[in-house]
This record gives sequence, structure tokens and C-alpha cells, in this order.
Amino acid sequence: MRIEEEIKVHFRNDNHKLIVNLTYTVNQLNYRFLQQLKKHRLTKPQYNILIVLHDSDCDSPVTIGFLKDSMFEKNSDVSRIIERLFEKGLVSRNENPSDRRQKDVEITEKGIELISAMGFCEKETDELFQHLKPDEVIQLNQLLDKIRG
Repeated sequence: MRIEEEIKVHFRNDNHKLIVNLTYTVNQLNYRFLQQLKKHRLTKPQYNILIVLHDSDCDSPVTIGFLKDSMFEKNSDVSRIIERLFEKGLVSRNENPSDRRQKDVEITEKGIELISAMGFCEKETDELFQHLKPDEVIQLNQLLDKIRG
């Protein structure tokens, strides 16, 4: 459905329409995704950290600094998020042997099991783009990269 029909707004120009359309679409996608996360009592930042730990190319624990750099939302309080994940038994954290000020963080077996069980979230997310052809998905990704510069 066209954005004009969805929200019944007059746009100043195509740039105005684009920003409203992007914002509206992202909000819809976020809402659907948050509904899935709630079923597992996770927040988006907690899920983000678990995914980074699960899918990281590193075979060893990562630092809090690495996790901060990998966050979608750069203003997240990573230490607090890790504390909550630790309390749930989804991550472990240990003193870094070479720098005692650093904490090494790893996903636990329970965290891996949770991420595996949430595989349907990714499938459902993929279904949100079912109206796009594979080449359109690639083009949209390229355009979004271009917008960010």
C-alpha cells in the first residue's frame, strides 16, 4: 500500500515523503520484531549482543569495547545489558588476563540454545520482504548504504 494511503498525509516533496516512508516502515518492522523478542523476554539491545557473540568471527571471548562498536544503537549501556544477560545465564563474563580492567564476554550454551530457538524470528523477518525480488533487496541495501554515505 502506498504511504499516502496508509497515513493520509500531504508531503512537501519527494524527500519529505522518503523520510516519512522510511520512518513509518522501520517502525512497523521494529514493532513486529519486538513482539517476537518479548516472547523470549529480551530487549533489542540484548538480542543484538547475543547475535554479535553468536555470529562473531572471533573464536575467543570479546571485550565490552568490541560489543559497543558492534551495537546497532550506539548509545546503549553495554555494561548494564551484559549484566542483565549474565543474570539470565545467557552470557559469561570474566576478567581479561592481560588487562584486569577489561571484561571478556562469551555467549553461554543457554544463550546459544535461545538464539537457535529464535531462528523463526529471522524467518519471519525475511517474510516481511516477500514482496521484493532478490535483486530489489540488493538494490535497496545499496541505496540505504548510499544514504548513510
